[in-house]
Amino acid sequence: MLRQPRAVWAVAFACVIAFMGIGLVDPILKPIADELGASPSQVSLLFTSYMAVMGVAMLVTGVVSSRLGAKRTLLLGLALIIVFSALAGASDTVGAIVGFRAGWGLGNALFIATALSTIVVSASGSVAQAVILFEAALGLGIAMGPIVGGQLGSLSWRAPFFGVAVLMGVALLATAVLLPSTPPAQRRTTLADPFRALRHPGLLTIALTALFYNVGFFTLLAFTPFPLDLPAAQVGWVFFGWGLMLAVTSVWLAPVLQRRYGTVPTVVVSLVLFAADLAAMALLTDSKPALVISVVLAGGFLGVNNTVITEAVMGAAPVERPVASAAYSFVRFSGGAVAPYAAGRLGEDVSVHAPFWMGAAAVLVGAAVLLLGRHHLSRPEHAQEHGAAEAQLVATGDAG
Repeated sequence: MLRQPRAVWAVAFACVIAFMGIGLVDPILKPIADELGASPSQVSLLFTSYMAVMGVAMLVTGVVSSRLGAKRTLLLGLALIIVFSALAGASDTVGAIVGFRAGWGLGNALFIATALSTIVVSASGSVAQAVILFEAALGLGIAMGPIVGGQLGSLSWRAPFFGVAVLMGVALLATAVLLPSTPPAQRRTTLADPFRALRHPGLLTIALTALFYNVGFFTLLAFTPFPLDLPAAQVGWVFFGWGLMLAVTSVWLAPVLQRRYGTVPTVVVSLVLFAADLAAMALLTDSKPALVISVVLAGGFLGVNNTVITEAVMGAAPVERPVASAAYSFVRFSGGAVAPYAAGRLGEDVSVHAPFWMGAAAVLVGAAVLLLGRHHLSRPEHAQEHGAAEAQLVATGDAG
């Protein structure tokens, strides 16, 4: 898996930097709220605007990349992230930061959806190995985000935003130099293609499962810093442990469990354990040691789940992989958009325990959805075979 073309490593490096943006704001949520006089629910909109725009923008990523080619789309996405992260760092109100995070989400959508299809097509080895490489970049980026955010956030809450702009500049340069030019796809995708893809029960089942577990995922990310009530640098280390656990389990543990037990049992068990972990956080919210341990353990459950589900998406419907990825991401990021604000409001209006109960319940619903629709996933390789020819045709033009 490590013997990959330089183009794959260039995109993987850029993925690490791009995914840092997810966990980067965790350590500085409370400092932003304190300095700008905002409530937890208002600050949580930094996640909501980012995820909402990213989810909707996923619908147009295939349209853009099939016309511009993978390389130009990747560079456009990176450029947007650089601009909007710098603007967020220069802002003086929560509303402005929320708005610029939305633009950041647009850039991330263009980059991430194209990066996954680029790595899958360009990497040496199987689709499963390419997905593991992508998830490793995701895990490493998520792990490094809180560290960068925490250390820079100890200087100023603005510093992490400017730091991302600098790092993304490096990623843009590496992608421009190392990734070969890619022509537009031979078949241009349309805005309707992702919606047509969701007509396939297998893909719809996986997408709905991901929607509900993302409610738990982003409740954990967006709300936990408030009951933790630690300095930015310490919150960064806590979520570094979470991201490191996510990276390790996604690369080494997930493939072993999937081979031994299969996709559905592996995902269902990981979701049930994640729900139990969130329930423990709801019961022990007043204990900082318990929250820290639970956050780190959650990374393990999410790492297994992310890798196995992402691989399943690639063969869940007889459509091009970029289209399947866009459809899946559109649905799942809806959960990521709703959860942060809902968690903040529950924490303010009900109790500090309520957001974690909401997350646990949503994750269990996701597990139930997968169990109910499991017969649609019994032969994902069958769908992949039917879509192999057209997938390769589009992906070759899309990712070079």
